[in-house]
Amino acid sequence: MPLDPQAQAVLEATAALGLPANHTVSAQEARANAKLRPRAPGPEVAKVEDRNIPGPGGEIPVRIYTPEGSGPFPILVWFHGGGWVLGDLENADGVSRHLTVGAGCVVVSVDYRLAPETKFPGPADDCYAATQWAAQNAAGINGDPAKIAVGGDSAGGNLATVICLMARDRQGPALAFQLLVYPVTMRDFDTVSYEENADGYSLTRDSMRWFWDHYLASEADASNPYAAPMQAESLKGLPPALVITAEFDPLRDEGEDYAHRLQDEGVSTKCTRYDGMMHGFFGAPAVLDKAKQAINEASAALTAAFRAKSPV
Repeated sequence: MPLDPQAQAVLEATAALGLPANHTVSAQEARANAKLRPRAPGPEVAKVEDRNIPGPGGEIPVRIYTPEGSGPFPILVWFHGGGWVLGDLENADGVSRHLTVGAGCVVVSVDYRLAPETKFPGPADDCYAATQWAAQNAAGINGDPAKIAVGGDSAGGNLATVICLMARDRQGPALAFQLLVYPVTMRDFDTVSYEENADGYSLTRDSMRWFWDHYLASEADASNPYAAPMQAESLKGLPPALVITAEFDPLRDEGEDYAHRLQDEGVSTKCTRYDGMMHGFFGAPAVLDKAKQAINEASAALTAAFRAKSPV
């Protein structure tokens, strides 16, 4: 189908800002430009707390969102997008609030170290450490250690499924679900969706090359499943998943291919493509009706996964 009129309006408004493409500037300039993009606030939650938690490279800032109610609540550990180079707690604030309210869970939003200052595997190691912390300190944040999910969008989706691989390979923590929103799963710029959506739809092929170049320390890292999870020998034993993709997104095919691999290897997985949408749509429910639908779908999937972990 054609680009959704609401999505077209968002792309036109973004273009009107006149910001240079990420791949034409330094990482520092790209971060400064990203802060100029308008962000709609998310809903009110019962409590928001910023903390620093121990990490492999020093303290990791996290922001903890708690819903209304008495708890203990399920926990979602959320990793923001931005190609491992951009993004922060503010960037993730709206989505974190929507998922806190929608799924009735504590959300731990993780401000992992960014590339190129910290290349692979540093960001993934931070996210694994934050997930371990959430499991070990669940009671202290009014959370339930038996109901922990991970999730993220774009590079954050990559990190979420990588943490699932790490948790399986390292015998914990046990995870109930993975929410993967247009995840990066491999470094392949020649898929059909890359060809169809190389330019003009928010995320470009040139920017993805730039992101990968900043993230990887060596060419060999592109074959490491903790960088590119499609490279994993096996996906068996991973938690159930919801994979959300967008029609006009260069990452569409690798997200859907990963979902199909999960299904083929026995992991309960639903994959939903949002037609007419572009990369980044999930974070704009204030202006995109389909983003509201996607947030609602994600919230319902999390709720069902957490319920499945309840004692009978």
